[in-house]
Amino acid sequence: MNAALSHPQSLIDQRDPLREIEERVLWLSTSMIHHANRVRPNPSGLKVGGHQASCASIATIMTSLWFEQLQPGDRVSVKPHASPILHGINYLLGELDEKYLTTLREFGGLQSYPSRSKDPDPVDYSTGSVGIGATAPIWGSIARRYVDTVFGGAGTGRQYSLVGDAELDEGAVWEAILDTSVAELGEIVWIVDLNRQSLDRVVPNIAAGRLEAMFGAAGWQVITVKFGTLLESLFTREGGQALRARILDMPNPEFQRLLRCDAEQVRTRLPGIGPDAAAISALIGELDDATVLAAIRNLGGHDLDALRAAYAQIDDTRPTVIIAYTVKGRGLPTQGHPQNHSSLLTVEQYEQLAAELGLDPADPWARFDRDSQADRLCRSAADRLVRDDVDLLAPPAAPADFGRTPTGTSTTQAALGRALLDLSRAAPDAAKRVVTVSPDVSSTTNLAGWLNKVGVWSPNERHNWFDDDAETIMHWREKPTGQHMELGIAETNLVGLMGELGATWSRWGQPLFPIGVMYDPFVERALEPWSYGIYAGGQSILVGTPSGVTLAAEGGAHQSIKTPSIGLEQPGCISFEPAFAIDTEWTILDSINRLGRPGGSSSYLRLSTRPVDQALAGVPTDPAARERRRRQVVAGAYMLRRVAEPVVTLVGVGAMITETLAAADRLADQGIQADVVCVTSPGLLFEALQARRGLAEGQSWILDQVFPADRAAPMVTVLDGHPHTLAFLTGINNVRGAALGVSTFGQVGSLDDVYRYHGIDTDSIVRASLDLVD
Repeated sequence: MNAALSHPQSLIDQRDPLREIEERVLWLSTSMIHHANRVRPNPSGLKVGGHQASCASIATIMTSLWFEQLQPGDRVSVKPHASPILHGINYLLGELDEKYLTTLREFGGLQSYPSRSKDPDPVDYSTGSVGIGATAPIWGSIARRYVDTVFGGAGTGRQYSLVGDAELDEGAVWEAILDTSVAELGEIVWIVDLNRQSLDRVVPNIAAGRLEAMFGAAGWQVITVKFGTLLESLFTREGGQALRARILDMPNPEFQRLLRCDAEQVRTRLPGIGPDAAAISALIGELDDATVLAAIRNLGGHDLDALRAAYAQIDDTRPTVIIAYTVKGRGLPTQGHPQNHSSLLTVEQYEQLAAELGLDPADPWARFDRDSQADRLCRSAADRLVRDDVDLLAPPAAPADFGRTPTGTSTTQAALGRALLDLSRAAPDAAKRVVTVSPDVSSTTNLAGWLNKVGVWSPNERHNWFDDDAETIMHWREKPTGQHMELGIAETNLVGLMGELGATWSRWGQPLFPIGVMYDPFVERALEPWSYGIYAGGQSILVGTPSGVTLAAEGGAHQSIKTPSIGLEQPGCISFEPAFAIDTEWTILDSINRLGRPGGSSSYLRLSTRPVDQALAGVPTDPAARERRRRQVVAGAYMLRRVAEPVVTLVGVGAMITETLAAADRLADQGIQADVVCVTSPGLLFEALQARRGLAEGQSWILDQVFPADRAAPMVTVLDGHPHTLAFLTGINNVRGAALGVSTFGQVGSLDDVYRYHGIDTDSIVRASLDLVD
């Protein structure tokens, strides 16, 4: 018998149906990957891929969890590379049709990594972006607590994360673990698949003790499952403690090398050269070859009884991490190999595995015999895990317009805070669904008034010791129903929470309207996890403020340049950069009305702290004309100033509208008439242009109203961001153009100096216009 292929543990507990299910789950996952790579036609010749070894290391853990431990209210995030294990389990539970087992990594089939929105079988959390899926159940726990407290119906249950040890290298993991609110979430359970291997190698210094200390310092219960029952029984014999110390003290690569050895080689290598070598040799000398091979592989993450004991110790008053020692590739010919991460079994190895398991490679999807012990356990687990259907509640509508016209001088950032307070008065049912989230910048992003009104969320109510301090303007009233959630300065945490708050409509039928506010320069830091949340079905509003080099006094490190193009390019998201307070109100209300529903979308608002004279907006007083303006604002652009016969068209965005209008005035003084267009969403205009050209679905009416062909003229575009964001606009009517914007790192200075440095000041707009019309 090939030592690498043997399943000696099954010799110990042949009659345990759970062990039979575990082996079938391993077989199914291996077969799905094998079929995708070795059987299914592949005309392109490109590697299909899959991770048989990563699946093998967690097969026991997932089998024990699904078939013995999980309850209907529990949710599980599965490490990305174990998706075939999840699909195999769902197949045995009757949740996945056999026809899908041959479609792994095929268009329209099973996804490469678990996908809540694309896979045909139950997936609780989309994973695949390392570190993001692992932390999602933390934020899902907060979202469920909030929904159940405020609206009811979300129930209870544990939130599991199945994490590979290499995934703990991700900083996002520790940012989440260390957030102060997490230590109070007793429903959180992480299971770390400690196989000591990464993509390229056996990691030499992964030490469970260090991980235990780090989790423990964050307030987590730590349960370590090192060894199985066979090894534990050997440790009680003479020489057993020496054997235990030897295994614990040997370097990871040395232990992994033992897994590649036959019994005789293990007897030679395992004792080592230390003072206890003779005692260890004597102990293993009493064992037959099968037991020697079984013992060296008998780690806790592959022992059902050891795992059962670990689950029984979970303390539901605080988060728990179970660190389970495993073997990457356990049961496969590749187990323990330092480069087994993405290696695939050959046809011969696959057939040998089938023979070892007593299965037919020609019929890889065979189910258990009806009424066998394993079949009965599968059906029992399926019955236990049935979840109630979710009735989707239609989200309450926010008004399209509050009906007032802002006056005086104001900023778009300030307009956000006012809009939220106005919403609470005009549409309390909709306002009740709003949950704001901030990474410790509430006071500097004009959320103080909203925060005072709705309170701050906390797992438990806390006394506000400054409630009677007359000089305290922003009151920190913490309670489980607070509608503002404050996290530490960790943008990844913020957008992770936003994603889960934005998914409550599909999980429990209760829509929320999450609005996250952060400094715009840090949107790039948060982009990847926020994008992944959108991909996973979360609908939210991200507000970046203040933004651009308009934040002149802060210098280059706090001046965002690329975020306008991010808003244009991000799938599943509509971006807005309003110029006036009224535009901000209309776009935030429109964005709210896109949330919490099938076919909904996320939004990104880029706001500014630059004071702007609101009279420049020229809001129509006629109700029909006002409504027409509003519709144009939320469709992407409107004509702010219209002349009789335009010689040039000036297009401004956001904070640059003041310079754009000033340039139009100066050009008029020279006899050059200029239309002025205020763009609120470059992304929506690009989509309209694509639709007009037949390259996308959608409507293009906004182009006809704002950029009519009969008014086509050379165009100057200007924004406080990268100029390519608006460069496509000249293609609407195929006119000459100049794109002004910011394409270098910023500088500290006065607003005039900084605008002049980047060529987005009024002089630069005038010069660019003259160059086009001369």
